[in-house]
Amino acid sequence: MTTPPSTTTPDTVSPSPASGPGTASADTSPAAPSELIWWSATRLRDAVAAGEITAVELMSACYDRIDATDDRINVIVYRMPRQEAIALAEEADRVRAAGGPLGPLHGIPVAIKDLVDVAGMPTSRGSRAFADRGPRATDVPHVRKLREAGALIIAKTNSPEFGVGTVTWNDVHGITRNPYDTTRHAGGSTGGVAAVAAGMLPLVDGSDSGGSLRYPASFCNAVGLRTTPGLVPAASGPGAWEPHSVNGPVARTCRDAALMLSAMTGTDELTPLGHGLGATAELGTPHHAPVRLAWSEDLGGLPVATEVREAFRSVRRTLEAAGVEVVDVEVDFTGVDRAWQTIEMFGWFSLLGRDPIEHPEKYRDDFVTNVTEASAYSTTELVEAQRRRYELFVRFAELLRDFDAFVCPGAPVTAPPAEVPWVAEIEGTSFDRYFEWQRLACRLVPSQHPVLAMPAAFGSSGLPVGIQMVGRYGRDVELLALGERLELILGVAGVRPGLD
Repeated sequence: MTTPPSTTTPDTVSPSPASGPGTASADTSPAAPSELIWWSATRLRDAVAAGEITAVELMSACYDRIDATDDRINVIVYRMPRQEAIALAEEADRVRAAGGPLGPLHGIPVAIKDLVDVAGMPTSRGSRAFADRGPRATDVPHVRKLREAGALIIAKTNSPEFGVGTVTWNDVHGITRNPYDTTRHAGGSTGGVAAVAAGMLPLVDGSDSGGSLRYPASFCNAVGLRTTPGLVPAASGPGAWEPHSVNGPVARTCRDAALMLSAMTGTDELTPLGHGLGATAELGTPHHAPVRLAWSEDLGGLPVATEVREAFRSVRRTLEAAGVEVVDVEVDFTGVDRAWQTIEMFGWFSLLGRDPIEHPEKYRDDFVTNVTEASAYSTTELVEAQRRRYELFVRFAELLRDFDAFVCPGAPVTAPPAEVPWVAEIEGTSFDRYFEWQRLACRLVPSQHPVLAMPAAFGSSGLPVGIQMVGRYGRDVELLALGERLELILGVAGVRPGLD
């Protein structure tokens, strides 16, 4: 059922009374356990480092919140036993008390998407084919970097099978539901966004090849960053050479996303694209230089629900009233849909070879269709996809010489009903395959530029509506800083779901 959101704000943001569905002052409350879960990750990190709170107190608050809410959300598919997690937190507190060096995420609990390996935890990839695998022996590179930064990795979060689709459901763990309305999808494939939105954890990771960080962020009033390829080291294997899918941070605010990104980025000797392009840093004090945005309501004529269009137009009016210059632009997406599809499908084929074709009973039907299609691609089709990708990269690079970012809706609808496997129709336009309704996100992937999804408004149904912002190549932190400036104007980033 739909539960009305309660309104608070991140402790770094004080919104205009007219900018969101409610108002509140900045978070200055004492460290009550029930409120720790809503503190920003940045404040939590600072409080643990200063001894204002302990890592044990924070860990206990997160586990209490998971216990109280995950039966309604179903986002945590594995978690470390509580006493083992408390022991990790105790060690973090001992290091702090001894005056040892503290990383940027020291003592902060973090969960990892169930598509990647975490040492000591199983990785099902949401697939019956992998459901019985035991704990993995090693961390993927970005998880290792998070540990080195002091993060306490305690859980895995739900994903559709192999990350196929932008809503989270699978035959192993079931449906992940939206904290703002548990009859709705949380989005996917980074279902972990729901854990952040529900206050279970301050940060989770995600990945994105077709909207997997961005649609759930839009549905759950959260922040998800599709990073510049190579900024966050990819997993090993043949896909490590391909910039199509990237890893990135999930948080409730852009400042917290930048904090997590600072811990994820860097080089890795076994990862060819892990070059740490554009060294990251935490965000400084927001500045007030003029902002100029390129604007598109439907990314070249894609169907967008009336509720989302109306909310998006309201966002524009709010930004313009605050002095932001907004300019309508048209981008040529000729051939881009096919290019994305070719690269995406071939990625699945290169991951698993012919196994889904020969053993279809182990996989969901549309994944088998993807691999079967890719197995028949010609070299001409693959070369054409690469050509279209480069053309779009150049197009956006040239456009962003004149603008701070390119903006479009975060998703074409608000969170869809949890019972549907994917959205099959929008405003009279029907879709035959699961990815066709994802094109508001998919069309931006071949540009290879970073794309930030962030909270922007609430629609007439009371559900979150986000925006996507494409930033300059390799300038991810600059994009997050711009996002924080818009957060201050729009004022909805701290609106909580009504789960309590």
